[in-house]
Amino acid sequence: MTAAPRLGVRKRRDVGRGGCYISCMRTDDATCYRALAARDRRFDGVFFVGVTTTGIYCRPICPARTPGADRCRFFDHAAAAEQAGFRPCLRCRPELAPGHAPMDAPGRLARQAAVRIEAGALNDGGSLERLADELGLSSRQLRRVVQQEFGVAPVVLAQTKRLLLAKHLLTETALPMIAVASASGFASLRRFNALFRTHYGMPPSRIRRRQADAPADAASLTLSLAYRPPFAWDGLLGFLSGRATAGVEVVADVRYARTIAVGDARGWIRVEHRPKRNAVAVEMASSLLPALAPLLGRIRCLFDLDCRPDRIAAQLAVDPRLAAAVSLFPGLRVPGCVDGFELAVRTILGQRISVAAATTLAGRFASAFGEPIETPIAGLDRIGPSAARVAAVDPSEIQTLGITGPRAIAIRELAAAMADGSIRLEPGADPDATIARLKRLPGVGDWTAHYIAMRALRWPDAFPTGDLGLLKAVGESSIRNLDAIAETWRPWRAYAAMHLWNTGATPT
Repeated sequence: MTAAPRLGVRKRRDVGRGGCYISCMRTDDATCYRALAARDRRFDGVFFVGVTTTGIYCRPICPARTPGADRCRFFDHAAAAEQAGFRPCLRCRPELAPGHAPMDAPGRLARQAAVRIEAGALNDGGSLERLADELGLSSRQLRRVVQQEFGVAPVVLAQTKRLLLAKHLLTETALPMIAVASASGFASLRRFNALFRTHYGMPPSRIRRRQADAPADAASLTLSLAYRPPFAWDGLLGFLSGRATAGVEVVADVRYARTIAVGDARGWIRVEHRPKRNAVAVEMASSLLPALAPLLGRIRCLFDLDCRPDRIAAQLAVDPRLAAAVSLFPGLRVPGCVDGFELAVRTILGQRISVAAATTLAGRFASAFGEPIETPIAGLDRIGPSAARVAAVDPSEIQTLGITGPRAIAIRELAAAMADGSIRLEPGADPDATIARLKRLPGVGDWTAHYIAMRALRWPDAFPTGDLGLLKAVGESSIRNLDAIAETWRPWRAYAAMHLWNTGATPT
């Protein structure tokens, strides 16, 4: 696979529609224009292009006729394009573009903030001060780091996310306008209508009229989420299938389904691959609409939809140990999760036993402490146990399920730490600090902490060094030697681990 040209970022003051603006511009605009002219999907979501003659901004894969280079302005984020006065294209639909992978943003704090903002941290009464406090910053510092990295203020990021999510719903569903506004994070329909008209120069109803006639389904709705190809869907689905918790997850008919709880919302999702569109289709219960923004973020993480497969493959394929695997399985993802506590419990249960045995224990655990739910999907009848529920349980109750005493204690202590907020297992959390906190828990060592960081924190450089499967796949018996070899795989060691496991070795 040919490596994508590396694009640096610099701040630049430029003149756009309506006056001056500050935007994160690419160092090499010529490279961006070549990617645009070629409609190179590797750059989908990496940058957006605003066309000065039309006032519209597009993804680099837009099917419209390519504008002249002198009419193009390049932006790192949709919010920067909208702040400059451009409105989203109705053909390529910027709201579908994949996001930035965790290692793409040079400022870790800015990236952490952006992940939470895009998941709705500033919706429903959420404040910038509260978000800043969670990140260990003042609100002034938070504004500064986000402005430096993305060229826009945090409130602009949040507003752009709401507007694009609303456009997504208007285009793909028949939801009533008030439901669209509420699900997108707007406090009122009046505010939604006013902002939509101000930013996009049209009322929301015009987008709705463009939609093909489709009856509203009160029980569920379906949305598309795009990715950058290639995508090894079968490999990812196989990984999830072997670890599916009975009652909570089902993999059947080349589709993945599960129950889910986001805040007070409860429901189910079912996901299938649509390779011709470079997207996955997500069917979800309508009961999840109040938590739509964080839900879509969790699904993107579960399927690693924001991955840059070209960049990862270009680096890993240099090593002869990985070259064959990278070639055989292009677009291999690192499966994430939708609930950090659920994933961490499953990881602890999997210590030193087979995947099948750990999956059996996870099913018993969910049955004992999970929440019953009715779904239209056979085999889905439980929502995974919450940290608050398990924190109130005595370890002896956990042991009655066939779980050893030390692991029962580890699970109980983990639940208590997550219930009181001292450990947060979610994308955007500081990986080094979180790994250190996890390792202070009884029964949690380096392997467990890194595996959790790899999937729950979406940290692409996590690497469970002590894994026997990795040692076997590399042909090493020394953890120190494996550590030295893995240094050349940074910052994509988690993807290297997936390739090594995919060659036949099981994570152990």
